[in-house]
Amino acid sequence: MAHHKSAEKRLRQTVKRTAINRSRAGAVKSAMKRVETAIAAGNKADAEAALKAAQPELHSGVGKGVLHKNAAARKISRLTKRIRAL
Repeated sequence: MAHHKSAEKRLRQTVKRTAINRSRAGAVKSAMKRVETAIAAGNKADAEAALKAAQPELHSGVGKGVLHKNAAARKISRLTKRIRAL
C-alpha cells in the first residue's frame, strides 16, 4: 500500500503503463498468429501478406520496449523461412 503522494502516483502510472504494454504485446501476438494460421493453411499469398503486415507491428513493439530487437528479427526470419518453404 502506498503511503506517499509520489508512491500513489507511481501506482496509477504503473496501472496505465501495464495496460498499454499488454495491449501492444497482444497486438504483436495477434499479428504473429495471423501469419502462423496462413502458413498452417498452406496459403503462401495470404502468409506473405500477413507477414508484411506483422513486420511493422513487431518493429513497433521493439521501439516501445515490448520485444527485444534480436527476438523480433529472429521471429521475422523464421516466419520468412517457413513461408519460402511453402
